[in-house]
Amino acid sequence: MKYDILITGVGGQGTLLASRVLGKVAELLELDCKLSEVHGMAQRGGSVVTHVRMAKEVYAPIVSEGDADLVVAFEELEGLRYRHFLKADGVALVNRQRIMPMPVIVGAMKYPKDARDVFKAEGKRAVFVDALDIAEELGNVKIVNTVMLGALGKLLGIERQVMEKAVAACVPQRVLDVNMAAVQRGYEAQTH
Repeated sequence: MKYDILITGVGGQGTLLASRVLGKVAELLELDCKLSEVHGMAQRGGSVVTHVRMAKEVYAPIVSEGDADLVVAFEELEGLRYRHFLKADGVALVNRQRIMPMPVIVGAMKYPKDARDVFKAEGKRAVFVDALDIAEELGNVKIVNTVMLGALGKLLGIERQVMEKAVAACVPQRVLDVNMAAVQRGYEAQTH
């Protein structure tokens, strides 16, 4: 079992927590794991990227361009921005959420019309999840990351109990219940 995963999102979406959860998943699966966090302008809503490499032995923490088995994007534009990291048979797991960056807000640029069309035109496999809708249904928009971890676990064939243990080890007790519900809903999510 070997996974090279790039997690990307906008500052505040929990990409760093997600990478730590995957590190715990690797530990539970008795895999070596290396993490590398690139914060960018996280505090200003900028792009945040984390690299997660899991295998029997991992020697370097960075996923090279064109080598990612998965790009997990917590926001559509971030999925488009980092799609070049996917290897030929890689998969992008993309949350359908759109967070407008400053150049779009001020009218200097336009937000891409449909990420699905871009991936399709380039022959790249992408799976989309309405994680924000699920998080809103559960009453906490901050758990989009945990919904996405559930969807990722399902995509990778990781048993839900393993993901739940990893999440439980990484989130504060006061938000454990809603995060457990988010993992479950992620595993059950319709992907399109």
